[in-house]
Amino acid sequence: MSQDGETAAALPRPNRDWRIIGLIGTGHFLSHFYMLCLAPLFPVWREEFGVSYAALGLSVALMSAVTALLQTPVGFLVDRHGARPYLIGGTLIMALSISAMAFAPSYWVILVLALLSGIGNSVIHPADYAILAGSIDKARMGRAFAWHTVTGNLGFALAPPVIALLSVAIGWREALLLVGLLGIPVIGAILLQSRILVDQPKARDKTGGGASVLFSRTMLLFFAFFLLSSIAGSGMQAFLITVLDQLWGIPVALGAMALTGYLVGSTLGVLVGGWFADRYSQHALFVVSLTLAAMALILALGVLPVSGPMAIAVALAAGLALGASRTPRDVMVKDAAPPGQIGKVFGFISAGLPLGGTLTPLFGLLMDAGLAHWVLPLVAGILALSLLCMGTARGSARAARPLPAE
Repeated sequence: MSQDGETAAALPRPNRDWRIIGLIGTGHFLSHFYMLCLAPLFPVWREEFGVSYAALGLSVALMSAVTALLQTPVGFLVDRHGARPYLIGGTLIMALSISAMAFAPSYWVILVLALLSGIGNSVIHPADYAILAGSIDKARMGRAFAWHTVTGNLGFALAPPVIALLSVAIGWREALLLVGLLGIPVIGAILLQSRILVDQPKARDKTGGGASVLFSRTMLLFFAFFLLSSIAGSGMQAFLITVLDQLWGIPVALGAMALTGYLVGSTLGVLVGGWFADRYSQHALFVVSLTLAAMALILALGVLPVSGPMAIAVALAAGLALGASRTPRDVMVKDAAPPGQIGKVFGFISAGLPLGGTLTPLFGLLMDAGLAHWVLPLVAGILALSLLCMGTARGSARAARPLPAE
């Protein structure tokens, strides 16, 4: 056993696992926080730099695109050389890039720094999952994955209000400098406790498995599963308020509460799914059952006249069902990944999440065509397709090699 492994093994297992989950989760929180900390500054930047909103949107799009494109190549590096140096380096690049925006003399400099932040952000998913897979006891793996997802959601949720309030209180430059520098103590904590972060077992062959695993039927179908799930989720988040208003005359304020209920339910559901994944092995059945329940609830919102309070309750239940299906889904992907190749597998498959968000305008086309009544049925239909991909991927994985029995 390596020295790191001996040191880690000397610590009480539950305490060590939760310390690791806290370290990785904090970095994941920052990753998602930084992704959404620019958008609240668009009105100020438009006035200060004299650029259009379309140009301003390019900063967020560039950061997201670079993150999605580089996740898989970084995953290969993580599998070959270990995750810890990339996790530390990626977090440092993110933090310094956001801080440096405080001194940007022009919007073009901000675009360059957004690109650099995206490069740093591309490390997070492959490195995080490789470390969690190698460090966490299997009995707590579901909860580890669940808290990883929840910390990312919290980063997304808190970035807009925090940046908006700080920019009013101390100015936008000072706000970015402050939140960027918050990454430094996180990096320090990871460095100081890096001995408990154990990498996944190495692949059996020296090449780390190559790219063939990513183009296997199993992984392509899991990628499609993540992509379709993301498209459906993006459609719900972007257009639920408008659809409820146009179809059933639900006021925007109540529609916003329904969307909030959906998002809160989704976050709570992730924790429920993590608890289930650690206690039961029927992950596929759990994912299918809950996704079918979510589809029925979303269809009900789209085809049955509902009041505002009823819409809030149904949206909350739909979010809870979908959220609870996410952690068992992630555990299924981990189980299907060949030993030593979790970095590239999660880098590749999780790239489907931001890519799915780029297809949100498809739902907008339906709205523009006066077909609001088709938006939520389309969301449900896309979820049905995602289930088909998941089931086929599961079958392919079983045929390729035995998975843990359910």
